[in-house]
Amino acid sequence: MAKSSKLAETAEPVAAGAEAPLDTALDDLIGYALRRAQLKLFQNLIGRLAVHDLRPAQFSALAIIDQNPGLMQADLARALAIEPPQVVPLLNKLESRALAVRVRCKPDKRSYGIFLSKSGETLLKELQQIAAQSDLDSTTALSDDEREQLLRLLKKVYQQ
Repeated sequence: MAKSSKLAETAEPVAAGAEAPLDTALDDLIGYALRRAQLKLFQNLIGRLAVHDLRPAQFSALAIIDQNPGLMQADLARALAIEPPQVVPLLNKLESRALAVRVRCKPDKRSYGIFLSKSGETLLKELQQIAAQSDLDSTTALSDDEREQLLRLLKKVYQQ
């Protein structure tokens, strides 16, 4: 019998959904820690947004459009840190749900400004409360001061 087969036979199976504590060289990398934390937060948020048939990127787009009415698709792509072609299906989904509208700009007839509809504005208010509560629930291990410090440090990293 091969050595790896013996190891496989003696290894304890990990229960579905249980986390096996593994030590890795990755544990000391900020990028790895950020990604693990991001996954935890997004899993919680995804579950809560699913009730509204929306994903985090669509929620983010609604929030950005709300703060920047009339922005162009390229500007939205930049704000979401995605490629411009990826904005089209995202906006198609928001428009099909009557949450946002693209309005042709008069100076440049090829460009469209993006605006929230009244139902988009109403839903966004509810979604912002959901996202804020999801954030709090996902970071219960942190005190208010630690949460503020973490947010400040993360902003410092990505605003360089």
